[in-house]
Amino acid sequence: MIVTDPAATGQRTAFAPNWLGRLGWVALVIYVIYAGSQLGFSAERFSTGLEHGHRFLVRMFPPNFERWELIYDGILESLQIAVIATFFGVLISLPVGLMAARNLMPAWISWPMRGVIALCRSFHPIIVAILFVKAIGFGALAGVMALIVASIGFISKLFAEAIEEISLKQVEAVRASGAGFLSVLIMGVQPQVLPRFIGFATYQLDSNLRNSTMVGIVGGGGIGAALFTAYQRFDFDVVLAILIVIVSLIMVAEIVSGWARRVFQ
Repeated sequence: MIVTDPAATGQRTAFAPNWLGRLGWVALVIYVIYAGSQLGFSAERFSTGLEHGHRFLVRMFPPNFERWELIYDGILESLQIAVIATFFGVLISLPVGLMAARNLMPAWISWPMRGVIALCRSFHPIIVAILFVKAIGFGALAGVMALIVASIGFISKLFAEAIEEISLKQVEAVRASGAGFLSVLIMGVQPQVLPRFIGFATYQLDSNLRNSTMVGIVGGGGIGAALFTAYQRFDFDVVLAILIVIVSLIMVAEIVSGWARRVFQ
């Protein structure tokens, strides 16, 4: 049997090793180990944390629903915050996302609008909520304003990308009929992006419902404020009750949003 060298014959080796990729993985592992050592990770701290976590969970059971009025008021306020923030966030995102679409708008309009979207996406809703709490005080209004900013950053970006992915043949056909810009949007753009936009809006409502519990922790109203108060008072059984209600509410919202996507798309 004659064995030929693939390099000598000019043939390529099947599944040639990617040494650059392997070096990248090795470098990543080394950096993770280094970063963990710099952040003070240790097996002792992990085991101690497990013990504390076990005692914490034991004190949470059974859940205490005796303060159901407080929980009900907090959940109702969180729901109101999420709905209001989603409504105004989506309403503002429509023109912002449209002006950020580079296939319909000139660069001197689209790029500043993309800068606004990037600015809204740069900060977590909790950070924005802290700023609004400092500006307008504690309460639901600060939470609503923070979630409106988060909604603009998310919905506007996806809406602009959805518009940029449409087929321009339908748009050109409407323009050829002599229609104005508004008619082009209604007849040429809206039918192509409406199903996706409904999906974006329902997802944002679901996201705002979850985030409304977080902004409440920093003073933005809602069930998050009740959760933080119960935690500060070491009422861990009440904490568990609130968490159960929050999880149940999110599950119901997921079912409703899925139904809405099937009906309206």
